[in-house]
Amino acid sequence: VAYGTLLGFFYFSTRVVTCDNGENVQFLSCDSGVIFIERVLDGRTDGTTCREGRPANQLTNSVHRWAPWRCNGKRVCEVNTEVFRTSDPCVGIYKYLETTYTCILATRSITCDGSDALLEYEGTIQIHSASYGCRDQLVCSFNRPANQLANTNCLSQSTTASKVAKRCNGKSQCDILAFSSLYGDPCVETYKYLDVAYICG
Repeated sequence: VAYGTLLGFFYFSTRVVTCDNGENVQFLSCDSGVIFIERVLDGRTDGTTCREGRPANQLTNSVHRWAPWRCNGKRVCEVNTEVFRTSDPCVGIYKYLETTYTCILATRSITCDGSDALLEYEGTIQIHSASYGCRDQLVCSFNRPANQLANTNCLSQSTTASKVAKRCNGKSQCDILAFSSLYGDPCVETYKYLDVAYICG
C-alpha cells in the first residue's frame, strides 16, 4: 500500500494479485470514493508470485503486458482472469493478474440512454472519468429485454471522457446528455448508459 495526494485529496494505492487458473475472480472495492486504476499487468515478472504447485519451467520467463481495464469510476468491480485470454503473451508460462488502484473521493453519476442529468458542486467540477456503454447488466435495466443487457463488454471511454470534461470542467453546474450521437455507438442493440465520476476542482 502506498500513500499520496491527488487534487488536494488524500488517497492510498492498493495492489491486488490474482493467480490465473481460469476460474479466479479479481475483486476491487472502495469503502468510500470510486476506483481509479493505476496499472494492470497480465503475465509474469518474477519466479515467486503464484508459484505453488507449478513446475519450474512455467515460472522462468519474465514476460508481461499492460492490460486494459474497465473499473474506473465504480465503487466495486470484479473480473474473471479468463477475460484476458484473448491472446497469450507467453504460452506455457503460468500467469497472474496484478492490479494497482486507488480510491478517489469522487461523486458518481449514472444517466440512462436517452436521458440527461445535472452535475453540481459548491466549488467547480473536475471530471475524473466518464464512459458510455454497458458494463453491468443491472444498471439501467428496468423494463429492458435481456438481449439488450447481455453485452457487458461495451464501452466508449476516451472520447466520452474528453467530451464530458470539455462540457463540465470548471463549472459549478453542468447538464450532461446520454446519447450515442454524442459519443458514438460501441455496441448496437445494447442499451447503454453514461457513467461519470467527478470531484471538486
